[in-house]
Amino acid sequence: MQNENLPIRVLPLVEASFGLDGGAMFGIVPKPLWTRKTPADEQNRIDLACRCLLVEYANRKVLIDVGIGTRWTEKERNIYKIGNQDVGLKRALAAHDLTANDIDDVVLTHLHFDHAGGLCFEQDGTLTASFPNSTHWVQKRNWDWGHGPTARDAGSYRRDDFGFFEKDGAPPLNIIDGPQELFPGFDVFPQFGHTPGMQICRIQTQSELYFYLADLIPTSAHIRDPYIMGYDLDPLTTLREKRDLLHEAAKSNGILIFEHDPILPMARVETDLSGKIKLIP
Repeated sequence: MQNENLPIRVLPLVEASFGLDGGAMFGIVPKPLWTRKTPADEQNRIDLACRCLLVEYANRKVLIDVGIGTRWTEKERNIYKIGNQDVGLKRALAAHDLTANDIDDVVLTHLHFDHAGGLCFEQDGTLTASFPNSTHWVQKRNWDWGHGPTARDAGSYRRDDFGFFEKDGAPPLNIIDGPQELFPGFDVFPQFGHTPGMQICRIQTQSELYFYLADLIPTSAHIRDPYIMGYDLDPLTTLREKRDLLHEAAKSNGILIFEHDPILPMARVETDLSGKIKLIP
């Protein structure tokens, strides 16, 4: 019997394009190998997307992550190669007859600037919530870590992106601790290799199972075991978490959603006779 409470559909929404150093994105993998799949520009940056996800229910609209946002200087925009920006996902939402005010919930995988930067915008010198009618969700471990990161990853967290939650008039914030079903067919489970408390989203619709991967597997080029970002605080934990998720996705015929792949938004995976994971766009 079908469950009428499950999501009706999932829709990838690209908030912006940007670029990061290819060496940092592929860690120990030598450049001659990763450039076969992901070419770099003259500054060694690879092209990336900020791909958010709209999960639509009959009576609820849920947005996963909010992109890089607009509060960047011209110098920073050049450093990070920020472009093709859909401010507040206005165009993408309008294509589905929606506005930011129609979003009921915002689920944050984690608070790095390319995932949480779009939480607010500056208006007349004041930070204003981009999704004022939304309840926001984040893992406690990542909320705590974002307020006290190490010197190694402090540049990935910008306190102003999420500091406005502590002010009067901010939209509701739910800080959760551990795996949890947030809505029917929509559950989250924390990971710890990339940054403490990053949460992966598992979404079951009437017909498909989806995994929104955040930075566990940021692009389709990161499917193979050694392809782990230099940004990850605990790469061996990332390796284990990635293997577990890929084998779950292969076993369930689930669909992977890549948050940062500039071209391929989704793919399935399967295991060959040797147990090796194979990508099926």
